[in-house]
Amino acid sequence: MNGANVLIKCLEERGVDYIFGYSGGAAMPIFDAIFDSKIELILTRHEQGATHMADGYARATGKPGVVLVTSGPGATNTITGIYTARMDSVPMIVLTGQQVTYMIGKDAFQEVDIFGMTMPCVKHSYLLKETSEIPKAIAEAFYITNSGRPGPVLLDIPKNVSSGEYVGEINEEIDLPGYFPNETINRDDEFNFQLNKIANLFYNAKKPLILVGHGAVISHAEKEIITLAKIFQAPVISTLLGKGVFPESDPLSLGMLGMHGTAYANKATIECDLIISLGSRWDDRISSDVEKFCTKAKKIHIDIDPIEINRIIVPDAHIIGDLKKVLQELLRILNKSFSHVTEDWVDKVNAWKKKYPLKYSNENGLTAQRVIDEVYHLSKDREPIITTDVGQHQMWAAQYTKFNLSRKWLTSGGAGTMGFGFPAAIGAQIACPKDLVIAIVGDGGFQMTLCELSTAFNSKLPIKIIIIDNKYLGMVRQWQEIFFENRYSGVDLVGNPDFGKVADAYQVKSFRITNNEELTPTLKEAFEYNEGPCLIHAEVIKEDNVFPMIPSGAGAEDMLIEKPTVPVEKPRGST
Repeated sequence: MNGANVLIKCLEERGVDYIFGYSGGAAMPIFDAIFDSKIELILTRHEQGATHMADGYARATGKPGVVLVTSGPGATNTITGIYTARMDSVPMIVLTGQQVTYMIGKDAFQEVDIFGMTMPCVKHSYLLKETSEIPKAIAEAFYITNSGRPGPVLLDIPKNVSSGEYVGEINEEIDLPGYFPNETINRDDEFNFQLNKIANLFYNAKKPLILVGHGAVISHAEKEIITLAKIFQAPVISTLLGKGVFPESDPLSLGMLGMHGTAYANKATIECDLIISLGSRWDDRISSDVEKFCTKAKKIHIDIDPIEINRIIVPDAHIIGDLKKVLQELLRILNKSFSHVTEDWVDKVNAWKKKYPLKYSNENGLTAQRVIDEVYHLSKDREPIITTDVGQHQMWAAQYTKFNLSRKWLTSGGAGTMGFGFPAAIGAQIACPKDLVIAIVGDGGFQMTLCELSTAFNSKLPIKIIIIDNKYLGMVRQWQEIFFENRYSGVDLVGNPDFGKVADAYQVKSFRITNNEELTPTLKEAFEYNEGPCLIHAEVIKEDNVFPMIPSGAGAEDMLIEKPTVPVEKPRGST
């Protein structure tokens, strides 16, 4: 048995069903070992697509996605996807072929230091030198990737290591000194002190607000968060990646906060007297101006990653640990029959909902908001998985789609990766074959990974690909309009292809929507098509803006509810 056979055997024992990859010389022994394996190889058309598919698979299931590519450019093409997964705490195993060990460092054909190049964007990495190292490295990689705060792990495997003979028993002993992922609760005096402090902060609050982040998804803390919100009748806001943890159809839900969050969520951050961050890192999309963020509120932070405590916001109380377990301890000491007077606060929040609803106009033609709103209403009963790229369509999708379950909303948050949405939908559909999967993508981002239409077609995946085509890099154009006096530079996507003909070339069914009258019947027809993927090309008005909007570097008090009538000061430094 050679190293590649051992590698595949180890993957099988860890329940790996799919590998997303693209073949090449340095990885040929591993691809050969897959030939006789139960693991299904999903042959992609680009290595970046493979990483985004593995990412979508992992977000939809919580299981690590696995990627296999060759050395050199095959390996470097994965970096964008690895970085995307790292920024959003997604478990992923990336296997890269490498030149034989005795040629490393000699600029051999397709040799690259992928270990060094990816070091800033992986949770951990390995460069294997001996065939005997494979089982231990695989065992450690799977433990590291999905424990504590998840993240991608890379294993660089020279060809002579994967083709070398493996002798002896398969020893999978894990040896990771210094790695403590905070998965257990340390009930010491400090923990009890902080726990009781948090409880007392809740009891004394008149305007509590719960902030839910992606860590709540990872921790499976949905039940505990719902219970906490109901006990204290506390409104709930979410980050972009926290959507669905708390049911967004619940009256206490205020939707997403931040740069393009709902007006009422942002106004709640101005008025609340207590905010508790549950698995959110207070990132710059929600706290662009830290000095203006929740100035009237006591702040609580619960997170599994100690580096996030005091990193952006200094809380009044904090606990480091697995969110679900911490909340279980908190709920254990809370008085469930406590009568908390928050009626005035909830009434005020509900008044904001009525005064500042999300809205759009149909007067000037087909808008992206109308398309996305109709997609949501036609599909919500099926509880679809929705993926997006990055930009205006992403923000409109976050605003107009509501989720009552976790792992249904898959989008690139921290990295903001164009081209993510469509391949992520492929990974999600493979992971959840019975679910309706909808990729809402921009005309810019889709063209970065549209070659994966071939992957979707070959796998007969019934994905609905909705292209929001405004023939602009819309979010950049919006900023140039508001902050740069309409000086449009590098944003006009003149020369966009006929996306229907592109779909036809890949043997993919296509639909076209150009006006409001065509919208509903076309979407209904597309949603009923299940013989494979289908592409819906929605040609929307060219110039439209996402509101509400908090300018970069500003606070919620500076939120723009609608298009400003006077020039706005250019944002400071950040984007």
